[in-house]
Amino acid sequence: MSEALWISFAFTLGLMVKSIGLPPLVGYLAAGFALSGLASFTPVTVENTAFLDHVAHLGVLLLLFTVGLKLKLRSIFSPEVIGGGLLHFVITTVLIAPGILLILATDWQTALLLAIALSFSSTVLAAKVLESKRELRAFHGRVAIGILIVQDLIALVVMSITSGEAPSPWSLLVFGLPLLRPLLYRLLDASGHDELLVLLGLLLALVLGGIGFDALGLSSELGALIFGAMLANHPRAVELSRSLWSVKEMFLVAFFLQIGIGGLPDQNALIFALVAALLLPLKGALFFFLLLAFRLRARSSFLTALSLGNYSEFGLIVASVALPEWLIPLAIALSLSFVISAPVNRISHTLYERYSRRLTPYEGRRRHPDEQPISLGDTRILVMGMGRTGSAAYDRLAEEEANIMGLDSDPAKARMHLKAGRNVVFADAEDTTFWADVKMPNLKAVVLAMSDIEGKVIAARQLRHKGFNGYIIAHTMFADEAALIKEAGANEAYLTMNETGVALASHIDDYMSRNHRTH
Repeated sequence: MSEALWISFAFTLGLMVKSIGLPPLVGYLAAGFALSGLASFTPVTVENTAFLDHVAHLGVLLLLFTVGLKLKLRSIFSPEVIGGGLLHFVITTVLIAPGILLILATDWQTALLLAIALSFSSTVLAAKVLESKRELRAFHGRVAIGILIVQDLIALVVMSITSGEAPSPWSLLVFGLPLLRPLLYRLLDASGHDELLVLLGLLLALVLGGIGFDALGLSSELGALIFGAMLANHPRAVELSRSLWSVKEMFLVAFFLQIGIGGLPDQNALIFALVAALLLPLKGALFFFLLLAFRLRARSSFLTALSLGNYSEFGLIVASVALPEWLIPLAIALSLSFVISAPVNRISHTLYERYSRRLTPYEGRRRHPDEQPISLGDTRILVMGMGRTGSAAYDRLAEEEANIMGLDSDPAKARMHLKAGRNVVFADAEDTTFWADVKMPNLKAVVLAMSDIEGKVIAARQLRHKGFNGYIIAHTMFADEAALIKEAGANEAYLTMNETGVALASHIDDYMSRNHRTH
């Protein structure tokens, strides 16, 4: 009976919240509180069970394992990521802890841990927002994910310290784990693409990482993260992460339900959450100015700060270990931050475009190496976005035109194309500062092949504002998006699937014509 209630409430409220553009996990938290309220006013018994607790823990382990799969050292070992992440953590903790100590009259340890919990940003929300906008590998997306990983590592250290568990002498075996990497790589290669791949992820995250580290007296959360990190450089790490995504999300529902079932928030919890929500602009502003100090442009700093301007589910995980009595106030604060952050991030590029004139004066004179302005030189045709569609367009056009260039917001992808012999450079076509600096004296035509509609609209608009009178063509999946792109200044916006159908039909026409001539 309990499980039926959990599933029903979680689905209903998750769907309601999703329909207004918020992450479903806000609905899962609300479902837990609704169940607590139901138990308060009706004879229905709703309580946390060992089963729910166990499933919630599995969700946390899978979350950390998938974080580990993204834990590539080259994405962390950069000044803006390590410096920005650590400085923000230290400054936030130092400023907030004394305020909590004075206002809430708690002991210093509780105040410190609460400040630490509020210093983290949401890996789940940021990853989902960036992934939905195809910006995980853009420069600001990589900086945001790198800072989140630094925060996750800090959270694990805090959890290990506060748990108070003494490790076993056998825990020294952990230092030999890198020797297992070749074996893990072979297992991943042999697992194929179906259910064995999912089972391998569960084996590593829950059995070897979770139970194995727990048996050694170490944090099971740390074990899940380490086993994920050991596979981070494998070519199929992304595929493994995606295969576990739905399983992880399902188990995490139990974690958020468990918090709400713990009891309804009182007045003090609501006041705490409201004050924490009011601090979000300051949290984002601190990220913005810190990243500017590391020579990032105003645009990259702004977009990264918006991605990180929320509170983290890791704060709840830390609280579940060290501050269980503060779980409900922190859960309400997390929900409010998602309610604010999610819709703001959906219009992040539009917001920057509107306020760029006020933000760019804060930039320093020296620029980050990945954000240098460029000149298009003798380029006559420009392809923006070098994914599959952009690459195919580039190769076809390069057969007739030597002065062609490609742009992509992923430096690694740009380098890959350069090695393949294509003239591709790193640049973010959605960056209004890029358009202000770029020189394009001989440009005649532009192909907009980026994946997101917002980027195509901004690029078309900026090209026309720049005085470009040449031909602009784009592709899209939807008719309403095609209208927006053309309204922004593009000459044509073709529907990708329609054009694919036409191309397939043309092959049939060619075959039928040849067959008719031979008979």
